Amino acid sequence: MRAPTNLNALRAFEAVARHLSYTAAASELNVTPAAVGQLVRGLEDYLDVELFHRSTSGASRLTLTDAARNALADLQGGFDLLSSAVERLKASRSRIRFTVTVPPAFADKWLLWRVERFQRKHPYYDLRIDTSGHLVDFAAERIDVGIRYGGGTWPNLVSTFLLRDEFFPVCSPKLLKGRRALKTPLDLKHHQLIHDTSMRGSVVFPTWRSWLLHAGIRNAADTDRGLQLNDSAMAIQTAISGNGVALGRTTLVERDLAEGRLARPFDIVQGCELAYYLVHRKESAKSAPVIAFREWLLEEIGSR
Repeated sequence: MRAPTNLNALRAFEAVARHLSYTAAASELNVTPAAVGQLVRGLEDYLDVELFHRSTSGASRLTLTDAARNALADLQGGFDLLSSAVERLKASRSRIRFTVTVPPAFADKWLLWRVERFQRKHPYYDLRIDTSGHLVDFAAERIDVGIRYGGGTWPNLVSTFLLRDEFFPVCSPKLLKGRRALKTPLDLKHHQLIHDTSMRGSVVFPTWRSWLLHAGIRNAADTDRGLQLNDSAMAIQTAISGNGVALGRTTLVERDLAEGRLARPFDIVQGCELAYYLVHRKESAKSAPVIAFREWLLEEIGSR
């Protein structure tokens, strides 16, 4: 099978089709908009097919023709296969190592038990996971990609939204039985509250006080009492042990709930504007490991 002709022109067309902009495509391909336009027009001449409708009224706008739209998915799939082939060729010479920085609790409760699926899909990558917990300097510490929890904006980093949690009480199933069983939020006064203080500096991160207010419950429990832990995974593990009730969040407790180590005594949930994001430096956007890890993460999230 021969490689397709006009490969550079096909790359230019695909980039313009995604952005619907010669300027944005040129920035991605590191060429001038004029060069991109010339490549696309040359491809149209070669194929004798119009690829874009070009508006001349007001601001210049591009829209895909039916022929271009029908061919675009196959073309993008072909480029994905080419990228994969290049990675395999590189892997035949040496394995590809890249480093991911991840919050410790997210690594423990969500990522690590899934990562074997990434390694099966990309066996030529050696994944290094950093769970130090501090905000690393990507350039200085040679970090390729990270997962961060916050508002979605960090200096000098590009972010992709991954997950947003809901917050709700969780406890050992054994606390749902007995003389002081947890049946209503008023029963919380009989049990130790476990406080996750890992995000103490954030005013929007849910706490026991905010959850009770959200639930419309006052004076159900003294929210200043209880055990304070600065690690989310540790707070969850303490709840699993039966030593109190924690305010869990979806991402970190979903597996423990599914496998019966935790229970939800009440259905009331509180939302939060903070979320998990994939982050990387702008210059790493086209890095094959970054693309592979991002696509795998989004697939995992989509299959939940």
